[in-house]
Amino acid sequence: MHYFFSKIAQAFSALFGVASLVFFLFTVLPGDPAQMMLDQNEDSEQLEIVKAKFGFNLPLTTQYLHYLNDLSPISFHATNPSVFGHYDKTVYGGWVLFHTKEHLLVLKAPYFRTSYQKRGKPISEILKETLPNTAILALASMLVAILLGVFLGIVATLFKDHWLDRILLLLSTMGMSVPSFFSAILFSWFFGYVLHSYTGLNMTGNLYELDDFGESYRIVWKNLLLPSFVLGIRPLAVIIQLMRSNLLEVLSQHYIRTAYSKGLSQYQVIFRHALKNALNPVVTAISGWFASLLAGAIFVEYIFGWKGLGKEIVEALNQLDIPVVMGSVLVIAFLFIIINIVVDLIYIYLDPRIKTT
Repeated sequence: MHYFFSKIAQAFSALFGVASLVFFLFTVLPGDPAQMMLDQNEDSEQLEIVKAKFGFNLPLTTQYLHYLNDLSPISFHATNPSVFGHYDKTVYGGWVLFHTKEHLLVLKAPYFRTSYQKRGKPISEILKETLPNTAILALASMLVAILLGVFLGIVATLFKDHWLDRILLLLSTMGMSVPSFFSAILFSWFFGYVLHSYTGLNMTGNLYELDDFGESYRIVWKNLLLPSFVLGIRPLAVIIQLMRSNLLEVLSQHYIRTAYSKGLSQYQVIFRHALKNALNPVVTAISGWFASLLAGAIFVEYIFGWKGLGKEIVEALNQLDIPVVMGSVLVIAFLFIIINIVVDLIYIYLDPRIKTT
């Protein structure tokens, strides 16, 4: 139990650090957020109204405390509508736990505020629209990397020092060396343009597209093939090499020789005894890569026109829509922490010798 409480405490500490870093990093950037929201239509009176409404006229430390209060599941708010940060149920949602004449204690979901450029659209709605697409892309990429990586790693082990082993090692080294954005451009051009008449694949495209009549959306699974494979190339290369090296190490252990002496076939030895013990470092790689895919998908999504969180971040940076970037970074950090906790639990399952105290 102490183990889990310590993990939760570490998670909250990490999120607090990320939230603080994100706030101060983007708050001190050049540019007036009020002018960003008003674009070219601002005047001095409108600027003052916007600054008062969103708290841009407050001291930096006060803005920081309000930002943390908005992100916190349990937050304090004023009851006076004229005070910045007062409780508006239509904005914050949630439930009032305790209230006095001037203040409220509220239980709510984290509030990421609203977009500067999309007519005040809540960041939570933008995340709901884009995060599932990124999650699908990351899961598909990781599935490709795991299935092919483990299989090819076993093949490389069985054919150690064979020409097939050398080719797999060469390809995996190239896969780790080539940047994802270059692979995306190359695959998009070659399979989506040069070989389009044979593959039927598009250079760009989202998972959901309007039908021919423009009345409803349909799922286009083929648009997932190229971006998922491109995004999975680098973790695939890492898994192949890790699987090969660790499986070779496990196969040299004494208990493996004992298994062979009992008359077990090579297939039985690998899949019954060696594979599970060789997976720990692979699980580490999978966890790290899966979490990084959520952030690393930025350029791949933008090149393939995949309407996910990565493409949204690029567009927000181009438009200086800072709240979208801040909310996206916080969500990615949260998912990264959750994935690491899940991986720790998988470690315990794969290797009971790992202590949780």
